[in-house]
Amino acid sequence: MPLRRSAAAVVRRLTGRSQPDPAPAPVDPSTDPSADPKAERRRRLMSLDLTELAVEFGTDKWGVHRYTPHYQRHLEHLRGKKFVLLEIGIGGYSRKRRSGASLKMWRWFFPKARIVGLDIEDKSFLDGGHIATYLGDQTDPVILKRIIAEEGAPLVVIDDGSHIPSHVRTTFATLFPLLPDGAIYCIEDIQTSYWPAWGGALDPRAPGTSMDLVKDLIDGLNHEEFLVEGYEPTFTDTHVRAVHCYHNLVVIEKGDNVEGSNRDTAAHSFHGSNDDPSADT
Repeated sequence: MPLRRSAAAVVRRLTGRSQPDPAPAPVDPSTDPSADPKAERRRRLMSLDLTELAVEFGTDKWGVHRYTPHYQRHLEHLRGKKFVLLEIGIGGYSRKRRSGASLKMWRWFFPKARIVGLDIEDKSFLDGGHIATYLGDQTDPVILKRIIAEEGAPLVVIDDGSHIPSHVRTTFATLFPLLPDGAIYCIEDIQTSYWPAWGGALDPRAPGTSMDLVKDLIDGLNHEEFLVEGYEPTFTDTHVRAVHCYHNLVVIEKGDNVEGSNRDTAAHSFHGSNDDPSADT
């Protein structure tokens, strides 16, 4: 019985050429992201870390400052969550190309979040999709409460506004009690606490600065250990559970801070091997 030749072999024998390769199947853009530039850009941006996104969109949260690695550490767990992020201070003034860089960065780092910005300049040209902007002053409780009423209570607040200590303190006093447990409140450019031209003070221990507020919060973490007769814990004493301080950046975690203490049984007796430091010499 003669052997059956393949079609390719017959073509080679008759023409001296190999059978041409079949034409490639047409690409379906709906199933191949690389065929759709928008889908490819989305895939690329979604793969970047926060520092890479800061470089991509030109925000000074990396470069001028070194904030993004700290934000990545504290906010990474929210990357796939639905929540509201409020950033105070959009930047760029009225120049469209230089406005909203950090809002765009947050929009891609948190693809399911609602990104809200507040600024004293009209930035409504940034509105759309996941981003919404409001016009107003960060010290005005009316606009802050309106944002919460319309957008929901933020789980993340970034104060990148005026950086004037009195403004920072007023905004914190208004917003922090309105946030849910688990919220993260960040204050940027806190170095203005030491700059008189910005409302700070030359004395690092001066009262009324942004850092003075932070130091009070840190003491408040240990309010259950105070021996001050009749001391009544403040709201932040019982609702700030962690304060993380970095160069020019503070990250505050909201949550329950009532753990109890053994001060009544231990605070008035000395247990060291040396002389009692409170004894008369």
